[in-house]
Amino acid sequence: MVLDKFKLNGKVAIVTGSSTGLGQGISVAYAQAGAKVVGVDYVESPDTEAKIKEFGGEFVGVVANLMSTEPLEGIIDTAVSKFGGVDILVNNAGIIRREDAIEFSEKNWDDVMNINLKTVFFFSQAVAKRFVSRGTGGKIINIASMLSYQGGIRVPSYTASKSGVKGITMALANEWAQHNININAIAPGYMATNNTAQLRADADRSEAILDRIPAGRWGTPDDLMGVAVFLASSASDYVNGFAIAVDGGWLAR
Repeated sequence: MVLDKFKLNGKVAIVTGSSTGLGQGISVAYAQAGAKVVGVDYVESPDTEAKIKEFGGEFVGVVANLMSTEPLEGIIDTAVSKFGGVDILVNNAGIIRREDAIEFSEKNWDDVMNINLKTVFFFSQAVAKRFVSRGTGGKIINIASMLSYQGGIRVPSYTASKSGVKGITMALANEWAQHNININAIAPGYMATNNTAQLRADADRSEAILDRIPAGRWGTPDDLMGVAVFLASSASDYVNGFAIAVDGGWLAR
């Protein structure tokens, strides 16, 4: 049956940025689909764990600072020791810094690029090495953005990093598809998460954004659940190097 292809029973997923927002929604979706989840964030993820355990799912939280690549092997080792391996990686953790480009600081550039792009690449590399050595392939999902396609305002490092995420997703697919590794991206539109709190608090800016979205509303973490499960499941085995927009029609305008 075709719906069986969307099940994640017996799979182990690592999801970064799991404590809230999109990472929490994806973690819950994977657990509902049958996967065991290792959630990673710079803080504990008690709300995510509680949501997953409500329906009997399995979750292990890891506190790690993904500004550095140092914790990556340890996170993978935790997945292996707790659940026996890793089959899915979601590179969701990211930050945004807002400052006029003319004054944008080197720290704001480096911090964003480190977590949003450098760690995404090296975490993907580390997990891919495990997939290749195991010989059974795996799934990697990167979280891109509308600013993988557009310039944005006052967020030059975020735009650069998310454009890079889309680019390396394509580049790595070219090399890793032969190993049965599917690496794709999700490009969320304007979502009601921590990263957009400042925008949503600005009545004029929020109204301008909503006027541009054909769906007429901000997205929510629930809106990403279906596509995240699809890209992690065998239903997407012939999808490689593509970024799927979940944006309420923003890019269609």
